[in-house]
Formats: sequence, C-alpha cells, structure tokens
Amino acid sequence: MARTLGIGIIGAGSISASYLRLAPLFKGIEVRAIADINDAAATARAAEYRIEARSIDKLLASDDIDLVVNLTIPDAHFDVSKQILSAGKHLYSEKPLTLSLADGLALKKLADSKNLKAGCAPDTFLGGAHQLARKLIDDGNIGTVTSGTAHVLSHGMEHWHPNPDFFFRPGGGPILDLGPYYIANLVNLIGPVRRVAALTSMATPTRTISSAPRAGEIIKVTTPTTIQALLEFDSGASVTLSASWDVWAHNHPNMELYGTDGSLFLPDPNFFGGEVKLAKPGKKPKPARSWQHPLGIPNQKHASGMMANYRTAGLADMTSAILGDRDIRCSLDRALHGVDVMVSILRSGEEKKFVDIETSCTRPEALGVKEARSLLKTV
Repeated sequence: MARTLGIGIIGAGSISASYLRLAPLFKGIEVRAIADINDAAATARAAEYRIEARSIDKLLASDDIDLVVNLTIPDAHFDVSKQILSAGKHLYSEKPLTLSLADGLALKKLADSKNLKAGCAPDTFLGGAHQLARKLIDDGNIGTVTSGTAHVLSHGMEHWHPNPDFFFRPGGGPILDLGPYYIANLVNLIGPVRRVAALTSMATPTRTISSAPRAGEIIKVTTPTTIQALLEFDSGASVTLSASWDVWAHNHPNMELYGTDGSLFLPDPNFFGGEVKLAKPGKKPKPARSWQHPLGIPNQKHASGMMANYRTAGLADMTSAILGDRDIRCSLDRALHGVDVMVSILRSGEEKKFVDIETSCTRPEALGVKEARSLLKTV
C-alpha cells in the first residue's frame, strides 16, 4: 500500500488555511485539491497554497484522492460527509461531526457498509499539554479521578466574526461550537459519559454585530447561549461544564480534575499547548514535569505570544492508522459519542431532567512523545 494518501478538501473558508498551512508538517498526507460551493473561493485558496481547484463533483470522482476533509459549515456537515462516503472516499470532518445523533449514526452505517474509515476533529487533545495530563493520570499521580470542573466562558462571536449569525442558531451555541474540545479531552482523560443533566438559557433574544463589515446589524438568538451541565462518566467521576456566550469577564480556569491523591490543572482544550499543574495532598499546585512532546512546542505567533498549533495532527494520525491498520484516535465512534453528549445536554436543558447517553466509546490510545514524533516529517 502507498505510504501517502491523497487528500482533498471541501470547504475553502478560514479554517482551510490552517489545514493547508500545517498539513506539510506531517507524514502520510498530501493535499492535492480543494473544492467549494463558491468556485472563486476554492480558486483563490488553491492559488495561495499551490494546489488544484476542482469542482466538488470532480474532486469526489478523482482517482488521486483517497480521503476528503469536510471543512464546510456545521449545518452542511452531514450532507457533505454523506456525499464523501457515498463517493467511496475516507472521511475526516471538522467538528461537530453532525448536529444530531441520528445523522451521526447514519454516517457510521454508511461508512461501515462501504468499508471506509471516518474521523473527526477536534484533535487538540493530542497536544503535548493534554497528553502530559493523560500520562500523569495514567501513571496514578492523582489517584482515581472523582470529579472536575470545566469552563468556556466569553461574550460570543458578534464582536469579531464578520458573519456571526450561525453561532446563535440551532446547531450553533457554545456547546456545539466549543463543547467538542472539552468533551473530547474529558473522554481522552476519563473515558465515556454515562448521563448528563443541564440548565440552559439565553441572556437576550437578539445580538448587535460590532465587527466589520456588518457593524450595527441586529441578529436573532434562537439557541441557548448559557449552559450549566453536569456529566457523569462510566468511571463514576462527575464533572461540571459551564459554557456561555453571556459572560464579559471571569476568573474560572479552563479545566481541573480532582482525584483521590491530588488535583490536576489543565490549559484550554481548544489549544495544543500550555502549562499543566499538579497538586499533591497538602501541597500547592506546581508545574508538572516538562517533557519534549513535539505537539506542545510553540510554533505560531498569536496576539498573546507564541503558541502550539498542530491542527491536522488528527488527520495525520488517521492516515497513519489506515496505513497501519490500527485504531484512529479521532475516531468516528468517539466523535459520535461527543455529539450524543452535546445534544443530550441541550435536550436535558429543554426537558429539565437527566438524559442517558445512548452511545459509548473507548478512550483513545495515548499519544506519547515517540508516537507523536512518528507522525511528523521533522521534529
């Protein structure tokens, strides 16, 4: 079998630039073409990164494309992913996989029927910081994880995004937009979720856009913008998850896990790097021992300084898994479980009761230093 898979991309929006910029870091993947419902957008992105622009139909029929990455808007994920699998191509989707459990199960059935592989972002849990936290847990540094907290709180996207409408419609909101990062990391660290409960609300029925080019426009809010959720895991651990776009400022940490023998303090699961702190009984939190994990090394300048960004690591791992006949870390089953958890949280908010999670999954295999290096062309 060839040691490199030909990659096509459908969706030439802003996230495609990250994939095209970072894909060359990894072995086993070669992006060969991009398509978009807007031909001009695909042509511009193709010229920028010196690949070929094709129509969607042509890309899906191309013999040199083995796997297609779905970077369309969330509302289109199911239809486009179905097209990709129906064309006989392996699928890797941006998060969320789908906006309903039924659609996710339909994709799984289609992939299985065609003997195709499917994977889905987020892949940030493969980052050096979160894999260090995983190792600390697996090595027993905090004993048995019993509980935890997670917070993703801000005042929404209308202040910076040029077209923020979809963030405030069903299929958007902080749970389906940002929840995938937190839930994927919790599954990585603790395992699958058994049941959830939640309270949901929205602070205002409308939002005023303050970003160019639509500053001053009023948009309707038709999905919850504040969610207070409780997650019970199969392991017995319970974690509170607060997700809101109605908060101007706060002092909550992104994620903390509490165990029988200590506590662990984690950075934002939306990013690959950051500081991990460990607190043993009777001791103050201290930075955990450092390790030279290649997916935690800062490689990109941001407003707040240098940060680690290795998006496409999940795609590279999926390609490696296909070529090596092993489990995909960002697998369809784990993405499907994440969708189940998120839509169940929203359902609980509507119904005011606990909701049992229908799906389950295993924890992904840890990605240690050696395994991470094996995905990269150079380290």
